Amino acid sequence: MERLQKEAHVFYFVFKHRRTRWYARLVAAGTAGYLFSPIQLIPNFIPVIGFLDDALVLFFGVKVLQRITPPDVFAECRALADAAEVRRKEEIRWTAAVAAPLAIVTVWLLAAITASALLAAYIYH
Repeated sequence: MERLQKEAHVFYFVFKHRRTRWYARLVAAGTAGYLFSPIQLIPNFIPVIGFLDDALVLFFGVKVLQRITPPDVFAECRALADAAEVRRKEEIRWTAAVAAPLAIVTVWLLAAITASALLAAYIYH
């Protein structure tokens, strides 16, 4: 799944690059559109065959895009996709580093308040 996201980023950057020709943009948009479209030739919920058509479309889309896009543009777009993936992973790590202690403190406070309330109710009865 990560490979699929990375290739989608490459397609996006190729599509947005100023030196990309119109037919390369068409291939990039068509391939990415098919991969993320809810309407497909073979639905993804069919066990093996459902993802096989996605893999074939991705494979042929990448091969065609590599042939019709200038090599320096494709390399630049791949580097941009790699950088975007690193930023996304760092953002996820940062969010987890903030959210996990916050969740632990929240659960601890709720447990402490509940225990105090139960203890007070036990003592007064």
